[in-house]
Order: sequence, then structure tokens, then C-alpha cells
Amino acid sequence: MTSSLLRSLLVLAPCLGAFGLAAACSGEKEPGPVAVGLEHIDCAVGGVTKLTPACSVERIEKDGRTTLVVHHPDGGYRRFAATGDGTGVTTLDSAGPVRSRLVDKRLEVTVGLDRYVFPATVKPHAAHD
Repeated sequence: MTSSLLRSLLVLAPCLGAFGLAAACSGEKEPGPVAVGLEHIDCAVGGVTKLTPACSVERIEKDGRTTLVVHHPDGGYRRFAATGDGTGVTTLDSAGPVRSRLVDKRLEVTVGLDRYVFPATVKPHAAHD
């Protein structure tokens, strides 16, 4: 899918609550602590290859901007800014590029070796563009 098509199709889902609260093992390491009461997304961080719902997401709204702080099971984190223009997210913590693609109505984001899968909403009018 081309970047321009991705821009016209996606908005970050306004509510991450579509995913239930669950802790999961990476299969390759001991499971880390998972924050209770936060939303969770599938992720594979630190060179782990299998996606599991082990990352918790803290949503911060400030001055009309949305920041998503994704907490890794090992205690690390990465901050993303919702773009608001339909492209999904950009990273606030990395000089490396963010690669995004739509997979089964979910936004898969890769930064370095880390992958995250956010719920996404296809804009209703995008199918007619």
C-alpha cells in the first residue's frame, strides 16, 4: 500500500479499548510486568519476533495533541504522537524512521527492531477517493 493511500485511509482509533486487558509471554523471554488498568496492544520489542498483547498504552491529551506512551514489558517505553492527518503516528523518541502499514484494519508500526500494532479506523469517505 502506498504512503499516500495509507494517508487517505487511516485515522488512529480514538479508543484503544477495543483490545482487552491481557498479559502475554513473548515465548522467548520471561514475561515482564504489565500495568493494570491500561489499554494493551500487540507488540514485539527488543528483537522478539512474535507479536503479543504485552505492551500497555497510556494516552495523554494536551493542548489538542494526542501522545501515546507505549510501555514495554521490560520497563522501557516509546512515545508516539498521533498525527491527526490520517497517517497514524510519528515517534517522539527516535531519530530512526517510522514505517507504517495497514494490516487487517490495524496500523502496524515499525521503529528499528520494535513493532507495534494499533487499532485503526478506515475513514468512510476514503473508499470513494
